[in-house]
Amino acid sequence: MPKILIVGGGYAGFYTAWKLEKWLRKGEAEVTMVDPLPYMTYQPFLPEVAAGSIEARHAVVAHRRHLSKTNVVTAKVTHIDHASKTATITPPVGEPYEFAYDIVVVTAGAVSRTFPIPGVADQALGLKTIEEAVAIRDTVLTNFDKASLLPAGPERDRLLTFVVIGGGFAGIEVFAELRSFATSLLKSYPQIGFDDIQFHLIEAMGRIMPEVSVPTSLWVIDNLDKRGAKIHLNTQLTSAVDGVVELSTGEKFETDLIVWTAGVMANPGIVRHTDLPIEERGRLQVRPDLRVGTADEIIEGAWGAGDITAIPDLSGGGVGGFCVPNAQHAVRQGKLMAQNIVAVLRGEGPKDYIHKNMGAVAGLGVGQGVFQSGKLAIKGPLAWIAHRGYHGLAMPSWERKLRVVWGWVNNFFLGRDIVSLAAVESPRAVFVEFASRPKPAAGAAAPAKAASAAVTPPAPVTVPAAAAAAPAAKVTAPRAPRKAPVKAPAAARATTATDAPTEAATPVK
Repeated sequence: MPKILIVGGGYAGFYTAWKLEKWLRKGEAEVTMVDPLPYMTYQPFLPEVAAGSIEARHAVVAHRRHLSKTNVVTAKVTHIDHASKTATITPPVGEPYEFAYDIVVVTAGAVSRTFPIPGVADQALGLKTIEEAVAIRDTVLTNFDKASLLPAGPERDRLLTFVVIGGGFAGIEVFAELRSFATSLLKSYPQIGFDDIQFHLIEAMGRIMPEVSVPTSLWVIDNLDKRGAKIHLNTQLTSAVDGVVELSTGEKFETDLIVWTAGVMANPGIVRHTDLPIEERGRLQVRPDLRVGTADEIIEGAWGAGDITAIPDLSGGGVGGFCVPNAQHAVRQGKLMAQNIVAVLRGEGPKDYIHKNMGAVAGLGVGQGVFQSGKLAIKGPLAWIAHRGYHGLAMPSWERKLRVVWGWVNNFFLGRDIVSLAAVESPRAVFVEFASRPKPAAGAAAPAKAASAAVTPPAPVTVPAAAAAAPAAKVTAPRAPRKAPVKAPAAARATTATDAPTEAATPVK
């Protein structure tokens, strides 16, 4: 059977494997999917995970649960040599090994793209993984706990100041969701007032959310401003060393949480370690039919989709002529790629990918949202319902859909869970603090004491003969009638209090 290797288990990779299981006949091909994580993350839900509106585990899809016919390998692909049709797989334990394939599908996604701004690498969190979203949520809750115990002052202000870098969809959504989350916490923290919390979004361009119209983006800015969240347009972050945020406008303030959402780049772990063609922006070069190559050349046996690729947007709506890196494209590309791979295996021709953007929808916190489709714009609660309805249905598998929707229903009646699990980062801390440890062996303790005495001998002490003999008498002699303790001379008593060994200070009976 031909061996199909899928590199990456995100949207495009997961949907490719999922649909191949459905459309391949028994014995037609063997499918292996390699990803360092055992699950696919539904990234549009990350802002709601960060704001406590969705349970973290409900925003991911387990590979092994839903890919029953695919060989799932939880490891990294560290090199693709398509000339020899081999890939190097590096597992978390054990040695790397070579995997021979007939067809490779590259869907390794993207990572956060940063700039060499002082302090960003040390202080900021991205918003590409479920772990980052959970860390953001726990940081907000932990900071509220700490700030509620402090008087007004710089340290309290630092804990209650939250910064987001980047005014695209991801940045605006997490910014607005965190503002909604912080407001909902005030009833549980009477020591903290609404005006004590500061939210800042930094955007280098002159507008936010380029996917929507200018009037709609201005409405979002006005809505967030009324909710106490400030957006800095035409402003760049110049430094974030030790949490001290410095802006190109000269403003300066301290924060304990910086969320970076200012762009993504193709996964460098793949595009820098392959002989497949890479275009000038560092993405895998892919044709409209999702085969790797150019209009004039096809790389046989190589396919690509998702954020790691540069795929021409035949609808004419793409940025620079290519499909933008979002879930809407990745999911559809994964489905079509599975269909095209099956078609080629059966001697049929592949279809070109073409998808006209249906619009853009964003959640801005509980009860607030925005939807834009062409000239139609919906704002407020109706757009929020549309946002949840669309993404609830787009979540893969009915099992995941039900978990997410059931969580929303619970929150509606019970409110958001406000328990911080930041201690999970050091789960052994309490156990280690109170764990009993074996005492040093007696033979090992004696030489250590002797060595210590050899280095710093104690000052000479004058002790009565009876006192020196007392310890041995206590061990071997029969119990004697009680007698008044014998007092040592004054000089001896003074010496014993400061320099004498413990045995010499024992009263004689």
